[in-house]
Amino acid sequence: MRYSALSLASFCVLLILLFLPLPAWTAQAQPERTPLTLELLQERLRTPMLREGNLTVDLRQMVIDLRPENGSFRDAFYQILRKELGAKPLGLDFSYSLIQGDFVGSDLGLRTPLYAQVMSGDKSRGVYAPIFTATEQEELERLRFVCLQSLAMSVLKSSDACGGLRQRRKPPLRLFATTGYAYALPNSKDCRSLLGTQLTPVSEITVFRGALTLVQTRFNGEVKFLNTFFLQSVDAQNATFLQPTNWTETRFSRPVSFISANFRQASNFQSSVFFDKANFKQTQFQETADFQGSIFVNTANFNQANFKQLAKFSSGQWQDNADFSDVRFSDQAQFTKASFNQLLLTEATFEQAVSFREAEFNQPVNLRGASILNQADFSDARFATAAFLSVPGLTFNSNQAKILGNPGQIGKMFSIPTLQGNQSVLRNLGQNFRQQQQVTDANQLEYTKQQLRLTQLSRSLMATNINSATLASLINLGFSKSQAEAIAYRRRIKSFRNRSELLTLADIDLEKYMQLSDRLVVSEPLSPVAWLLQAWSWLALSVLLLLSGYGTDFWLVFGVGGLAIAYFGLLFWLVDRYRRLYPIPIIPTFYETTSMLISFSLLTLFSLLAIFRNAEQPWLTLGCFLIIVIPIPIALLFKLYQQGRYHDLMNVSYFTEDGTFRQLRLLIGRLPVIPRNETFRERYMPLLWNRRWNWLNYYDFSLNNLLRLGFNDIRLRDEHLPGMISALAWYQWSLGVIYITLVLWTLSRTIPGLNLLIYLK
Repeated sequence: MRYSALSLASFCVLLILLFLPLPAWTAQAQPERTPLTLELLQERLRTPMLREGNLTVDLRQMVIDLRPENGSFRDAFYQILRKELGAKPLGLDFSYSLIQGDFVGSDLGLRTPLYAQVMSGDKSRGVYAPIFTATEQEELERLRFVCLQSLAMSVLKSSDACGGLRQRRKPPLRLFATTGYAYALPNSKDCRSLLGTQLTPVSEITVFRGALTLVQTRFNGEVKFLNTFFLQSVDAQNATFLQPTNWTETRFSRPVSFISANFRQASNFQSSVFFDKANFKQTQFQETADFQGSIFVNTANFNQANFKQLAKFSSGQWQDNADFSDVRFSDQAQFTKASFNQLLLTEATFEQAVSFREAEFNQPVNLRGASILNQADFSDARFATAAFLSVPGLTFNSNQAKILGNPGQIGKMFSIPTLQGNQSVLRNLGQNFRQQQQVTDANQLEYTKQQLRLTQLSRSLMATNINSATLASLINLGFSKSQAEAIAYRRRIKSFRNRSELLTLADIDLEKYMQLSDRLVVSEPLSPVAWLLQAWSWLALSVLLLLSGYGTDFWLVFGVGGLAIAYFGLLFWLVDRYRRLYPIPIIPTFYETTSMLISFSLLTLFSLLAIFRNAEQPWLTLGCFLIIVIPIPIALLFKLYQQGRYHDLMNVSYFTEDGTFRQLRLLIGRLPVIPRNETFRERYMPLLWNRRWNWLNYYDFSLNNLLRLGFNDIRLRDEHLPGMISALAWYQWSLGVIYITLVLWTLSRTIPGLNLLIYLK
């Protein structure tokens, strides 16, 4: 009983300890803040501290009460600081302080009127010469150049928008002479003031001459820095803004840092300019974040930022890198009419719609591992020659989300380096465009997929397989003898599953791996039969890609067919009309020869235009075509003219036509040689050589062989026919079987209705 009572008492004591408040030494340490008084403020102003070579007023760990009920202190606070900060460039350090009430930071700087004459360097009036240092004057001069270039760009854009209806006036070159700076500041009131011709104050800006430090500062009221020009850096790491903040048309001349800052209410950076690095890493935007029309001259880092509500970046300009890696957009994101030099969206997540309508991209957009869960709109976006959308590892489900873009253009903008691990990405993107009936874009993605597959087949056939390569092969590839032996020893124990496992070997360093990784492949060893089958797959895929874009380009197929019809038509005319020179010449007339050569040249020209306009690699396409149609027909012709022709019916054409009909015919089951039956010989009559239009019959025969379509049923006769000519006709007929299959397959993939019937099940 005594032990039971003791156990019960111990249990009660434990419960009491668990529910007691934590002692002071276990709670998170909070800085002790001192209430700021006017006397303390004046003392700190008299004894500024030196930080990084600049004098700074130490207002750290203070409680600054700027609420309306403390109006006398608030007015004196702004008046005293404005007077001191205007007289000399002092920085302000509010780190770890608590600021109660609205903080109108724009009232702390030096309010300066902007006149075109003053800012252009007219110091005779003595407006800012006694106040600003030479360095500060240069910074203010930068603002003038920004505004001038902004005006020039606005004039050009407005002229373009008018479509040429209004007379365009090219801005003078001096507007772009920005002494090394190329910035733009749209729709700014102070720009209009700068460009005025009279010395009339239209607008003022607040010049903040010293550095502003807000590390872990807590603002309980609104923060207002609108239309402010910071000549020094702004550091607001881990700052907390409980109420809306207003940084409209603010210029940051030096680096600005909002790392891990927390904006609980709306934050407005509209039309602001960041001349130096802007760091918003891990920043929390709980409400609307408005960066519309803002300009980032240097790197803008939003890495791991979190936008809980609407994010507005419309009409923004990023003249350097825009890093949105690992950013989470919980609501809509608007990048409409934005201009990017290089945009990084690696691992970014878009839970709601994101708009890049009319945006400009100068460099590749990195969407590696990004997640599009709703809608991404790239309509009317402009991509520079070197720009594209890099989407390896993109998380995108076409049944729940969609990507929009200009039909026939957006499909060409997607880039994926390898097929492995990205097949679902290509499949979902293709299905996305098929659902929107953008067949051209879906086919472009299919073409990209097959190109990657061809590259994969080429690597498996030609690259060195580290699971089966001999020591000599590994050494010839570039490995040292010890490295090759280490690879051989490792694969005897366990086969390699991927190339990166080479780095687990002590003998192989990263440099050697990077040097040789593109020439290596990891797979099961191929038997000779398997290698031949894979080689056949590679050859067939190569031909399909070169001659038809893998069934995605009808005009390319049309160009190849036109070239084949013209080529074989010329060959058939040659063997039929040019037979011998002696003893009695059997050659075509001058008119027929001229007509044939001109028609052949025109057909070839139009076909080549179709190929070079539509083929991805036109010269390879042409080379592939020539390899198919040149060797065998030329060998047959060479043999024919070498042995000569000595047979009956030398003065009668080898080709016959059905004399019972003259109409457009679809000759699916037609063979190139007439049957031996006598009744057929009566129906099929030899071509008439003495007709001026006879040369058209040879193109008709070539068209029949290739497309099973023609105006007359023209075939070869069945008697006294050289075998070489018959072999030539049968060769083209065999190619025609393949070609008509390719045409029908291509039509099925390019006609929208039939395409949807096939692919949307």
